[in-house]
Amino acid sequence: MRNFATATPMSLTSHELGPRYDVLVIGGGPGGSTTATLLARKGWSVALVEKDRHPRFHIGESLLPMNMPIFEELGVLQKLNDIGIKKLGADFPAANERGYNVFRFERMLNRAWGYAFQVKREELDKMLFAHAAESGVRAFEDAKVSQLSFHEGGATAEVAFKASTVKSIRARYVVDATGRDTFLGGKLGLKRKHRKHQSAALFAHFRGVQRRPGEDAGNISIYRFVDGWVWLIPLRGEITSVGAVCSPEYLKQRAGGNHEFLLQTLRAIPGLSERLEQAEVVGNLHATGNYSYSCRRMTGPGWLMVGDAYAFLDPIFSTGVYLAMYSGQLAASVIDQSLRNPGAEKSLQRRYTRDVKRGLSSLTWFIHRFMSPAMRYLFANPRNVFRVEEAMISMLAGDVFRNRGVRWRLRIFKGLYFITSLGMGKAAVCSFFARRKQAGASFTGGTTTHDTA
Repeated sequence: MRNFATATPMSLTSHELGPRYDVLVIGGGPGGSTTATLLARKGWSVALVEKDRHPRFHIGESLLPMNMPIFEELGVLQKLNDIGIKKLGADFPAANERGYNVFRFERMLNRAWGYAFQVKREELDKMLFAHAAESGVRAFEDAKVSQLSFHEGGATAEVAFKASTVKSIRARYVVDATGRDTFLGGKLGLKRKHRKHQSAALFAHFRGVQRRPGEDAGNISIYRFVDGWVWLIPLRGEITSVGAVCSPEYLKQRAGGNHEFLLQTLRAIPGLSERLEQAEVVGNLHATGNYSYSCRRMTGPGWLMVGDAYAFLDPIFSTGVYLAMYSGQLAASVIDQSLRNPGAEKSLQRRYTRDVKRGLSSLTWFIHRFMSPAMRYLFANPRNVFRVEEAMISMLAGDVFRNRGVRWRLRIFKGLYFITSLGMGKAAVCSFFARRKQAGASFTGGTTTHDTA
């Protein structure tokens, strides 16, 4: 096995590319950089191709405690600490003296990691990409894969560089880590809108947002409103990421600009408007339309997808970076074993698909019901019967893949949810049909994705 080492990421005219690699990873975000780094450490030659140049803005700034063991394995915990704000939990509105409940990660069932970080994604992604290069990955920026063809023995990618140079890369295995670009999902006709859940989002960076007191200052805050929910994510430099996730129909109502509509939405939410009295938008104002989707499959002969390249639902539980890195960690193991023993590839890919889908299905159930009256009541009035509240905190921390103790307790929570819904009668029924109507209208209608600076 060949190993091409380099100290820093590159933006090259591709005469410097090797003619063949063991693995080509398309996409230089957290999932791609994690997969590439771990494969390079196993001795494989890896090319990591990113269409943009770091640093570049990206949403998804709140990490989870289950990210921490992966960062530790990669050897970047100190670097992460240098760019992040410590996050000890998540808070939700409640009718108590503070006006909110804090779900602290130290109370999760698996308490090995009781914290995470809030980070600017441009800093995190740049750090992980550079670390991949330091780990022996051939990392290329300003390089977009325009064509990909599979053949016996691997695949050939045509890579377009910003200098208008197009060269070929051959690889034995291909990883799609392109996030919402879903490169293979589009090329192979696998991508589909999610029928049950469609969302739009409007978000920006603010300065002057009031933070929680004391050690809760780094927590993520979640607010609900009639047409969706809002996140507040504290970042370094007195910056707070604020976003409203809503139905596409609600976003279509904006008559003026995105700036005015976002402020109008935020200021109408009790408890949140007070925290924004001294706040102002300082940049990264974006709007995006229907973005919930999945692909019909995530693997095939000589290729697989990681993270958002396979599916994206809703960022309510801040799972984006963790799912990307966790699936990237699994993918590196699958590819390593498949290259050593090609006959085992199908069974390895089946196990990979099962493991990823298991965690996604647990999260999907909660995401679909998060706006319901019963879910709102249970989050505002947590109960720890059979340690169910601790299992909920574990779910919020991202521990939904391998912990059986979490999974069976979440089934008890589902029972509590249905009992609570029955007790709410008409309100629960109306909420159920409203969600179905919204999903149906979003699926048949749709909006286009757009950004506004």
